[in-house]
Amino acid sequence: MNTSSQKVSVIEKIGYSLGDLAANLIFQTLMTFLAFFYTDVYKIPPGTASAIIFSGGMIGAFFNPFMGIIADRTMTRWGKFRPWILWTAVPFGVIAILAFSTPDFGAGGKVAYAMITYILLVIVYSANNLPYASLSGVLTGDMAERNSISSYRFVAVMVAQFIVQALLLPLVLIMGDGDKTKGFESVMTLFAVTGIIFFLITFLTTKERVIPKPEQKSSVKEDVSDLIKNKPWIAMLVITIFIFITLSLKGGMYVYYFENYLSEDALSNFLQNIGFNNFIAGLNNMLTGMGLHGFTWPEDAPTSGFSLFNAGGIIMMILGITISKKLADKFGKRDVFGISLFLSALCLLLFYFYAPESISLVFITQLVHGFFYGIGTPLLWAMIADVADYSEWKTNRRATAIIFSAMIFGLKAGLSIGGALVAGILAVYGYSEQLTIQSPETINGIKLSLSVYPTITFTISVIVCMFFYEINKKKEIEIQRELELRRK
Repeated sequence: MNTSSQKVSVIEKIGYSLGDLAANLIFQTLMTFLAFFYTDVYKIPPGTASAIIFSGGMIGAFFNPFMGIIADRTMTRWGKFRPWILWTAVPFGVIAILAFSTPDFGAGGKVAYAMITYILLVIVYSANNLPYASLSGVLTGDMAERNSISSYRFVAVMVAQFIVQALLLPLVLIMGDGDKTKGFESVMTLFAVTGIIFFLITFLTTKERVIPKPEQKSSVKEDVSDLIKNKPWIAMLVITIFIFITLSLKGGMYVYYFENYLSEDALSNFLQNIGFNNFIAGLNNMLTGMGLHGFTWPEDAPTSGFSLFNAGGIIMMILGITISKKLADKFGKRDVFGISLFLSALCLLLFYFYAPESISLVFITQLVHGFFYGIGTPLLWAMIADVADYSEWKTNRRATAIIFSAMIFGLKAGLSIGGALVAGILAVYGYSEQLTIQSPETINGIKLSLSVYPTITFTISVIVCMFFYEINKKKEIEIQRELELRRK
């Protein structure tokens, strides 16, 4: 295993992180708004939308192991993983636009169009994001540097999350002049163009340093055998599945929580009392004065409240990320990740008990949840990179992409299950986009979906992490030292 200097420059860390910002403009939109887009914008029934999200997503998920095998065996002058970021940049952008377009088909045509474009999108996402994620394992063999890269990367993720969760709905209404159909198409076009540019920057600014020896050969059978014997890999697969079920489920339900459960009057009063409405009025006056009459902020309280709720959580997540590396360097990734996840799960549980008028408590809980979850956010992918080192340490063979492929499989499976649960739970509890006021049964299903159910799935992740992921701080140091000696 050959390596050059293990230090990574700030420019390279920023360049690498822009790739995740690009991917997350699309991924966060899928996780937060896909069910809403299908049911409330494209007018696909919730049960059918659930089937599309689950079946399409799982097809994409099962593509990941094949992509991992291909990526590990890619040999170019640019490396194994960087060229895939280049090759998939434009297709990713184009298909993202198509997936959020709304051609005027009949009921069957809409379902077929949604299914085809969603499958294409998750497949091209795998071809792009699996090599991108694997790249983090070969930029450096230094685990402290890897923690630093993850922190940069997930600040970029938080920026994308802020844009999507705090600004997407207002942007949809602004750019569509109140028409959500036109608005989604316009916003996704903007995201796609931005993403293509950022992917190209990632390709141009990064370098693969952990390079397998030319004589290293392994068959697919050996790679799969190594995975099955790798207990930390199995643990991370389970953790990843349940984390992304949680993120997709709660993230997809928040918009329904604001639209259908929280009191609009109480929300309006809250926004007025904290000065948000005055701030927006000043912003609208400034935009109007600049001649941008079509870019004034929407007036409805649920849209503003939802945006501010997500923005506050994301800002606190960024604060959590800033201390993540120091905590991980001192106590080890596993322990910090498990504890932060458990505390964030407790915060989610509280949402079930709040009354529709308890707006202040809802926002405060979101801030605390965001901080604790932010601490663990960058550690997930750094832990997966450590699993690749663990595999090399055990077998003396490096197979980075196939290890990451399983994690992307877990991400896709979790996204598919969580997204399908959003639409499926709405269908089970009788949600109808035609109703102005939903039934008490439907409201209860919405509350359960962003509190009790995510608490359960987060807790499962914590248990698996703490009891089956054996790479603690002591083991991290041992693996890094032994691999450094071998690579020299």
